[in-house]
Amino acid sequence: MANLSWLRYTVPLIIFIVIAVFLAQGLKNDPTHLPSTLVNKKMPAFSLTRLYDPQQIISTNDIKGPALVNVWATWCPSCFIEHPVLNALAGQGITVYGLNYKDEREAAIRYLEQYENPYKLVIYDDKGSLGLDLGVYGAPETFFVDVAGVIQYRHVGVVSEQAWQDELLPIWQNMLIGEAE
Repeated sequence: MANLSWLRYTVPLIIFIVIAVFLAQGLKNDPTHLPSTLVNKKMPAFSLTRLYDPQQIISTNDIKGPALVNVWATWCPSCFIEHPVLNALAGQGITVYGLNYKDEREAAIRYLEQYENPYKLVIYDDKGSLGLDLGVYGAPETFFVDVAGVIQYRHVGVVSEQAWQDELLPIWQNMLIGEAE
């Protein structure tokens, strides 16, 4: 038995080293990067109502790119942070569609009346069906949709001025250049 006593210390040490290597690999990953299986695929087909008019049906055909499709809700504190940036982008002529996600219609309308509406139109997704089809983890998320209705990029999190300038504007410009060619 004395000859096997080294196993008592070596096996836990080896297990510890293996776990440490896996954890170190995980630290290298960007937690905000959530890949989308829909990148380079058409926007999912949908038929939902317009936020401001529950009698009016909106479908995939109503999303005309190049555009941003922004997933937002009044219960989302991060959405409040990005809202002024979306207003500014819309003011610069960038088409932004809103996907009001798992929200109350009246609260969403009041929000847009109070903070200005940057959206060309707002899709009301109270059950989250389109959000589910898009693979939405939560609000806010923003999808870049090209002229053919194909999702070119997915941004998870706040569209801040810094994120737009540093990361998203180059992607937007490349998408526009690709369409011009």
